[in-house]
Amino acid sequence: MRVVFAGTPHVALPSLDAVAASRHELVAVITRPDAPAGRGRRLEASPVRARAEELGLPVLTPTSAKDPNFLDALRQLAPDACPVVAYGNLIPQAALDIPAQGWVNLHFSLLPAWRGAAPVQHAIMAGDEMTGASTFRLERGLDTGPVYGVMTERIRPTDTAGELLERLATAGAGLLVATLDGIESGDLVAQPQPADGVSLAPKIETEDARIHWARPALAIDRLVRGCTPAPGAWTTFRGDRLKVSPLVVSEQGDPAGAAGLAPGELLVTKQAVLVGTATSPVRLGVVQGRGKKPMPAADWARGVRVESGERVGDE
Repeated sequence: MRVVFAGTPHVALPSLDAVAASRHELVAVITRPDAPAGRGRRLEASPVRARAEELGLPVLTPTSAKDPNFLDALRQLAPDACPVVAYGNLIPQAALDIPAQGWVNLHFSLLPAWRGAAPVQHAIMAGDEMTGASTFRLERGLDTGPVYGVMTERIRPTDTAGELLERLATAGAGLLVATLDGIESGDLVAQPQPADGVSLAPKIETEDARIHWARPALAIDRLVRGCTPAPGAWTTFRGDRLKVSPLVVSEQGDPAGAAGLAPGELLVTKQAVLVGTATSPVRLGVVQGRGKKPMPAADWARGVRVESGERVGDE
């Protein structure tokens, strides 16, 4: 089949490479326009655009997929199908109708669970034990289209969203190509999603990543892992924001007094920083103060001279 690939971030690269190496004819790539990045806020190409240019492929970067010039360019490319991974732009019906086999989306959840922009983050934060990826035909609803195929992946107890998404992106690339193969051969027919089991996964905003220490330790652990690396879980200390990387739920052998910590209360030893929660304390891993570099929590505590009884958060 003639295909046009759509995607933007790093997580789409395994699929782009897999489609490029497949038997299908990859004739162009669609991605988001260059965007400001870094401290200098200079315009940078998306990871997908950079990789497409390395492959010598034409690249389309419409600000909106409703742009008549973009729609004309897509019609001229005459794709049979448009595989899409994390493109990040709404596809209007006029564009959905152009390829005869539609737009085939790789989504990182077991649909209809976790429809939306942040399925991996929400799966970790909810404490799911299993997740996966699905390929489905795009339609106007939010991730509601009929499903071609699925793959499953166990969520490990220490997984961050970044680690899990990397595994899903790699394995999902094979699922996407297999889906295109099945569509071309006629052996694969999309099946409607079940009406039961629907859950939503909206984008994680900065405020959503704030740690509330009065919650149970396991819930805090899941929040932090689900928000790593982005947008990054955080709390406050002495009025300033403190970014928190994955932590450890404390067990037997903690220093004396750890079990009696109030939510948000700190206990500092030479090698560890513990924080009270609604249940057991947690040990901080790497933290990052405003304007500072990430560092082990014990080094941070020595540097700022944490005093007995001080707290993080506003609880």
